[in-house]
Amino acid sequence: MSTLTFVTGNANKLREVVQILCDGQIEGATIGKYTITNAKIDLDEIQGSIEEVTKHKTEQAAAIVNGPVLVEDTCLGFNAYNNLPGPYIKWFVKSIGLDGLVKMLNGFDDKSANAVTTFGFCEGPGCEVILFQGVTEGVIVESCGPTDFGWDSIFKPNGFETTYAQMKGDAKNKISQRSKALIKVKEYFNK
Repeated sequence: MSTLTFVTGNANKLREVVQILCDGQIEGATIGKYTITNAKIDLDEIQGSIEEVTKHKTEQAAAIVNGPVLVEDTCLGFNAYNNLPGPYIKWFVKSIGLDGLVKMLNGFDDKSANAVTTFGFCEGPGCEVILFQGVTEGVIVESCGPTDFGWDSIFKPNGFETTYAQMKGDAKNKISQRSKALIKVKEYFNK
C-alpha cells in the first residue's frame, strides 16, 4: 500500500478530512490503495483563481514530498465583493480578524457568501493535478460559537439557524463544502 500525504498543519482540518474520507476511521486511515499520513509544509501562496492557487500548491507539495499528495484550499467569498476575499481569506482573517470580516459587509444589503473547498491530488512530481471542488452557500453573521477553526463562527449555511462553529462535527460534515469536495475525492480513490 502506498502513502498519500495530506498537506496540512491544522489538526482540526486533518481530523475532519480523515473522518469524512475514511468513514470515521482515524487510526491507520486508508483510502483506495493509499494509507493517509500528513505533513505540515509551507507552500507558496500565489495570486490567482481558486483553481490556479490549488494546482500550484499541489504541484509544489508533490515535488517536496516526492510522492502522492492531497492538498486543500478553502475560500470564503462575499457576493457583494464579487467573491473576494476568496483564496485570500486566511490573510484577511489574520489581518482584520473575524469582526473585521463582518464589518466589511456594513453598508451592503447582500450578506451572502460562498464557502468553496478545492482539493488537489497529484501522484508525484511532474504528474497531472486533479481537482475536486465543493461549494456551500450561506450568509455572513456576527460571530457565534467557538472561534478556533478559521471563519466558521461567522458563516451560517443556507437552510440552517446556526453557524458552522455551532454545529456538532457530524452535522457540519454532512453539509460543508469540504465534505462535498471530499465525496468527489472518495469516489475517485474508490474507483
